[in-house]
Amino acid sequence: MTFKKTLLASVIGAVVAGTAMLPMTASAETLRIGYSADPETLDIHEQLSGGMLRLSHLAFDPLVRWTKDFQFEPRLATEWEQVDETTTRMTLREGVTFHSGNEFTAKDVVWTIERLKESPDYRAIFEPVASAEAVDDYTVEITTTEPYPLLLNLATYIFPMDSEFYTGETDDGNEKAEIVKAGNSFASRNVSGTGPFIITERRQGVRVDFERFEDYWDTDSEGNVSKIILTPIAENASRVAALLSGGVDFIDAVPPNDLDRVREANDAHLVEIAGTRIIGFQLNEERVEAFQDARVRQAVDLAINQEAIADRLMRGFSTPAGQFSPEGYSGHNPDLVPRYDVERAKELMAEAGYEEGFSVDMIAPNNRYVNDAQIAQAVANMLAQININVNLRTMPLAQYWPEYDTRESDIAMIGWHADTEDTANFFQYLSFCIDEETGAGQYNYGSYCNEEIDALVTAADSETDLEKRNEMLSEAEAMLYEDVGYIMLHWQNLAYGAADGIEIEPVVNALDFPYLGDLVINR
Repeated sequence: MTFKKTLLASVIGAVVAGTAMLPMTASAETLRIGYSADPETLDIHEQLSGGMLRLSHLAFDPLVRWTKDFQFEPRLATEWEQVDETTTRMTLREGVTFHSGNEFTAKDVVWTIERLKESPDYRAIFEPVASAEAVDDYTVEITTTEPYPLLLNLATYIFPMDSEFYTGETDDGNEKAEIVKAGNSFASRNVSGTGPFIITERRQGVRVDFERFEDYWDTDSEGNVSKIILTPIAENASRVAALLSGGVDFIDAVPPNDLDRVREANDAHLVEIAGTRIIGFQLNEERVEAFQDARVRQAVDLAINQEAIADRLMRGFSTPAGQFSPEGYSGHNPDLVPRYDVERAKELMAEAGYEEGFSVDMIAPNNRYVNDAQIAQAVANMLAQININVNLRTMPLAQYWPEYDTRESDIAMIGWHADTEDTANFFQYLSFCIDEETGAGQYNYGSYCNEEIDALVTAADSETDLEKRNEMLSEAEAMLYEDVGYIMLHWQNLAYGAADGIEIEPVVNALDFPYLGDLVINR
């Protein structure tokens, strides 16, 4: 095997030191990607974002990863067992090599977890982890502060880094392991992971080039991509045009108004996946006394036609929702579906003493979620049917979040993707009674509070019997459905476009992290 030292001084961002390169042959397959954005940095702990997690799955490997149906698939961890209430023992894969040529062992996992706990973006997620210890070279024990059923969920975020490669000082005296937000650090410019691809060139905002790692451990993978050229194309129309003209082979974020165009193209195809980000509204109970009455909240819910929004505004690009949890999540309750019924909504308004209605202010972003402003206008029109007159204001995200934080409007739109791909996360941020000390209800715009639901979700988060925990979370969803603590609209879908012969469907998922190491190209 040949190792190369690669230094690209002429571009922004240096790349992999001590890297194994796969020679290009006549049969090598090149994948040209047009993503809406490129990775913000090469330090996978600097920024918690979809773009960085996509990079992580290219240049690194997680301990475990999600399957399409939200099960756990072994990766660098091959087995795991619960040793006691707070300790999980993981057996690691042997014979794995980092891009630098260093051997992967348990010390790299421990080092990575310790670094995650120091990362500004990840430390809140990893707060339940008390410690990690290398039992031997291929066994690690992870201990939580209390019984915690989501340890494997956290393990999907653990992409072991090459501790030897990232340890020490740079020539200018800075720590190689230093995490610098939006800065120029060693880790933001250099990569040594265990993943299927090495980075050979990076020009921020222009392109990132990858080559297949010759010593990649997963020899069972059928993936045959030898080279990737990733070009960021932020503008939707330009990205779609690049695919349809043959300029790129694969794009993300196909917008709803271009779905049919890609679907009907001669040399391309569309892959659409039901997403997991819930889109909805919160009713401000502190500003509007009527919203403190569950009957009024139920009336608002019943007046909104989620099916029509999904069909007409989203053009089928969403899945109507009656709960936080999409199918596959721990608390998903199949009995909870949208319940559009304007006549019943009018009856409830009359029962609550608001037959004549009232006026409210509503805010929504106009550049954050798919068709966000149009959806907000449609909801405003639907509420007029029950005499709730809405003064709607939409604004760019840069203005929206500061106004959202002040909670000075009566209704607000928000979307949420659970960081842990778990039901409890939705409740903890969006509907828990607000507690500034603990951070509970941090995004509970309406100040909704149901202590019984909160107690059930909290108990579920310490229940290690997963079947029992799922039942508890499903019950919490049913309670919130009845009490209407959040106005559910839909889960926003994902759509990818690919040239014919690019078999993208098996490697994309609801998480929006394509596993391109397993991609097969047939052309």
